[in-house]
Amino acid sequence: MTVNLEVADGVGTLRLDRPPMNALDVATQDRLKELAEEATRRDDVRAVVVYGGEKVFAAGADIKEMQDMDHTAMVLRARALQDSFTAVARIPKPVVAAVTGYALGGGCELALCADFRIAGDNAKLGQPEILLGLIPGAGGTQRLARLVGPSKAKDLIFTGRMVKADEALTLGLVDRVVPAADVYTEAHRWAAKLAQGPALALRAAKESIDTGLETDIETGLAIERNWFAGLFATADREIGMRSFVEEGPGKAKFL
Repeated sequence: MTVNLEVADGVGTLRLDRPPMNALDVATQDRLKELAEEATRRDDVRAVVVYGGEKVFAAGADIKEMQDMDHTAMVLRARALQDSFTAVARIPKPVVAAVTGYALGGGCELALCADFRIAGDNAKLGQPEILLGLIPGAGGTQRLARLVGPSKAKDLIFTGRMVKADEALTLGLVDRVVPAADVYTEAHRWAAKLAQGPALALRAAKESIDTGLETDIETGLAIERNWFAGLFATADREIGMRSFVEEGPGKAKFL
């Protein structure tokens, strides 16, 4: 399989496995969607790491496959392409991208679907579609602009240039840079810590932030308000407040 889901310690690793560069062909896109939806459903998956391996995250779409597609074929495929990435973005659990080597085109767009990005010092990210006479088609024009701001997104998308890990950190495209050999360990540690947290509250926080960013502040506040009140009906809220009162902050053990 070109993508696998491996689960340990409450963390599901979505592992791209299409050597040598993890090119995201149609079959890989469909498999990614299938496993992202599985990670969403599974109770033993409480956080997710997206990982391409020690050498490369994903170098982008399969250009040879795309070269044979005409306008009609891409009209029929473009929605499924976006849906495969959106399935990752909509996993209602904390998601971290562990980025080593190249994360270009669709690879960069996949990293953008995560809540947090840890990059190796050998990472190179970018949206080079313009060099093919195209634009990003798996969410790059939207998620990149929301993450780093429109002018920085336009710089990367208009020029198609790659940025190394240190510049990606400065731009806000990644959140941490670590030695390449430590990327997966650090990403798994981040995810495993959150996997021990209150699952419904984490889901509420993620949905409130993500949905709120797509609307006006009054609607966003209503979303927050409804989630906030709703969490008072959960066992995790009872556990968290009881632990705080009896033991002090940060010691609760959630279900």
